[in-house]
Amino acid sequence: MTQVTMTVNGKPVSGDVEGRTLLAEFLREGLRLTGTHVGCDTSQCGACVVHVNGTAIKSCTALAADLDGAEVVTIEGMANPDGSLSTIQQAFQDHHGLQCGFCTPGMVMSAAALLKENPKPSEHEIREYLEGNICRCTGYHNIVKAIMAASGQDVSAIAAE
Repeated sequence: MTQVTMTVNGKPVSGDVEGRTLLAEFLREGLRLTGTHVGCDTSQCGACVVHVNGTAIKSCTALAADLDGAEVVTIEGMANPDGSLSTIQQAFQDHHGLQCGFCTPGMVMSAAALLKENPKPSEHEIREYLEGNICRCTGYHNIVKAIMAASGQDVSAIAAE
C-alpha cells in the first residue's frame, strides 16, 4: 500500500492505495465521489473524465499512486462556490443535454476543458472534441447546443442531425 495525498475539489485528501488502484476507483470508492462514472473499462466512453492539474483525463487510465500531490477536479467540484450550478452545468440542464445522465459528468468535464482551450468553439469543433465521449441516449445534438450556449453563442442555428 502507498499513501497518496492530493487536492480534490479544493480540499486536501489522502488515502492508502494499492499500486494498481485507478484514480476513478480512488475517487469513487476511497473518497465516495460517485459522480465520476466508469462505463466501459476500456477507456472508450469518457464517463470518467476529470481534470488533473488543469488537464482533462480519463480517470480509468491513471493510477492514483502516480498522482500524489496532484490537483483533481471532479464533477462534484464544478458547482459555483454557493452550490449553484456552473454555467456549463446550467446549460446542460437548460438545453436538455442529458437523458439518463450516465455520461453527463464526463461530458461536462470535457466541455469545461474544451471551453478553457477554445472559448468559442464551432459546432464542428465541439463534435470533434467530444469524440472520446460516448452518449447512448441523446444523439449529441442537445449536448452540442448546451456547450455552445455555455460559451455564450447563439444556438438557434445548430442544425438537427
